[in-house]
Amino acid sequence: MGSNKTFIVKGTEITLLKNNQEDYFSLTDLARHKDSERTDYIIQNWLRNRNTVELLGFWEQLNNPNFNPIEFEGFRNQAGLNSFVLTAKQWIEKTRAIGIISKAGRYGGTYAHRDIAFEFASWISIEFKLYLIKEFQRLKEDENNRLQLEWNLQRTLAKVNYHIHTDAIKEKLIPAEISHKYANLTYASEADLLNVALFGTTAKEWRDANHLLEGNIRDHASIEQLVILSNLESINAVLIHQGVTQKDRLLQLNQIAITQMKSLIEAKGLKKLK
Repeated sequence: MGSNKTFIVKGTEITLLKNNQEDYFSLTDLARHKDSERTDYIIQNWLRNRNTVELLGFWEQLNNPNFNPIEFEGFRNQAGLNSFVLTAKQWIEKTRAIGIISKAGRYGGTYAHRDIAFEFASWISIEFKLYLIKEFQRLKEDENNRLQLEWNLQRTLAKVNYHIHTDAIKEKLIPAEISHKYANLTYASEADLLNVALFGTTAKEWRDANHLLEGNIRDHASIEQLVILSNLESINAVLIHQGVTQKDRLLQLNQIAITQMKSLIEAKGLKKLK
């Protein structure tokens, strides 16, 4: 499970959980909007409704290949009877459902995938559901804008360091009075040196394998890859000034790329950006 976020809807704090890259709302928090003292009762009362059982079952059939349809039919046949009682725990254990989850600890409670949570909110109050959708959309827009800003920042940093990198190539690698054609070939070789060290492929090889995609290999890089690319450009410029051969630079840069990627993947700070 991923990190939690909270936001306010009509005076009620709602917890949002990332689970397998999907958004799950706290039904416990949503129920608190209706009655803060009887959240479990409200959720159980909603679960025993026949329409709810059918909604949950059909959602699982569309999204969960491990769902148990036989148990679902059993619940469906009993739904609506005065004696029928269904808890989130029973539903999850019997049907192997993934649309609803139970979580212990600080942010404990019953959570539901956003598709299901919106229906629960609608059952509580149509007005409340509309406000919930509006605030959720605002939250996602803010999140997307922040990630785009971070990506653009790293992209810009990589471009700035590229100019430092090419200046070092011009000074140390390009012989005097050579043709413009060969100068360009030398630049391409150094760019591919970094591509191979980081991506394991040259620009041409990547284009040949991804001819349906627009842009180049760096346009499709992740934030982590752009961070490392920026570092490699600076390090390569230093190695060029030191007179290190291209072969030795490739080996060193590749090891640096491997080490830095491992560090970035394990870094908590970057995980929070995802």
